[in-house]
Amino acid sequence: MALTREEREQFLAEPHVAALAVDAGAGRAPLTVPIWYQYEPGGDLWIMTGAESRKHELIRAAGRFSLLVERVEPTIRYVSVEGPVLDTRPGTLADLREISARYLPAGKVEGYVEFAAKNHGEQVIVRMRPERWVTSDLGTV
Repeated sequence: MALTREEREQFLAEPHVAALAVDAGAGRAPLTVPIWYQYEPGGDLWIMTGAESRKHELIRAAGRFSLLVERVEPTIRYVSVEGPVLDTRPGTLADLREISARYLPAGKVEGYVEFAAKNHGEQVIVRMRPERWVTSDLGTV
């Protein structure tokens, strides 16, 4: 069963680890990697990635990407969203703290932020407008 607009936006707003997919060029399958993201219902979503990463290079070249989030309990449900890149800007410590707090227990956030700031290099925020949605709730098995 396809999800309603409200259901799909609420599901995407939950802190799932997404699979990001982006065109990897002629003769290659799409690059597909796990990623943290931020989204609020009705808005745009954003990811944070290395400024010099292959992922960022491919997103910049393609001008769009997709995310897939899923769960298997209490029902099998997924949301896939695809859309254009709206903008890219340098990432900040505040961005890193925000996205880390979405996924990590409160007591782990500052330690992770410190580690990531020292070890992950320059980061960028890539904002995408959800344009196409594919959703389903398959119920319980």
